[in-house]
Amino acid sequence: MKTRLDSFTIAVDGEGLSGTLLQPVTAYPGVLFVHGWGGSQQHDLARARDAAALGCACLTFDLRGHEATARHRETVTRADNLTDLVAAYDWFASQRHVDAASIAVVGISYGGYLATLLSTVRPVRWLALRAPALYKDEGWTLPKCELNGDPRLRDWRSRPLHWEANRALRACASFRGDVLLVASERDEIIPEAVIDNYRAACAHARSLTVRVIAGADHALSTKTMRHAYTGLLLNWLTEMIAGARSDAFSEAAPHDA
Repeated sequence: MKTRLDSFTIAVDGEGLSGTLLQPVTAYPGVLFVHGWGGSQQHDLARARDAAALGCACLTFDLRGHEATARHRETVTRADNLTDLVAAYDWFASQRHVDAASIAVVGISYGGYLATLLSTVRPVRWLALRAPALYKDEGWTLPKCELNGDPRLRDWRSRPLHWEANRALRACASFRGDVLLVASERDEIIPEAVIDNYRAACAHARSLTVRVIAGADHALSTKTMRHAYTGLLLNWLTEMIAGARSDAFSEAAPHDA
């Protein structure tokens, strides 16, 4: 969050006392939520409300092929959905009360995959990935549904991959912000190797926080699992945002001699 520094004088007993007022400008850190394949913004609304309570502006939205645009489900491609995400980011960042230099993107599964790609074309300060999916680079313009039907996908995801071998991993390798990577201990869709590949690719991030939700499946099918993830995410966002605000005040305030 940006900080404004104003010098002023306090009148007292005919004298003027010099003072400096530091205060945040009317722009808030932004948190952009990206749901997974087959999900919707409804899955993110409760967490968005919690994040808003931290002093953030939040945006949830439905990717093409979901909810009101479900008619496109069989034809929508990764390219289409990345275009959706870029459009949502641009709209969000243009809002008067959003600090475009302080935007977090929170992605789940397919949404996490898209979030990494967004970071290569738009400024992202913080990246939170829960059980991020991984896909082969080829077939970029094929319908997303066809990718899920590939019988070799599970085996490919189970392999160690160098960051240079995959577009999403290359995005992570070039990302210099802060990253939260959350895995489910009993994920039946995203193998442990995918998480390991993402972890290795984020080696040059400003910070990398990795957490595993004990006993959790991919969908976080119980309230306990969902609460555990929400707690991890909010604690991390709190730390990131508090640190950013502290840095902003430190930069604006004159340093001691």
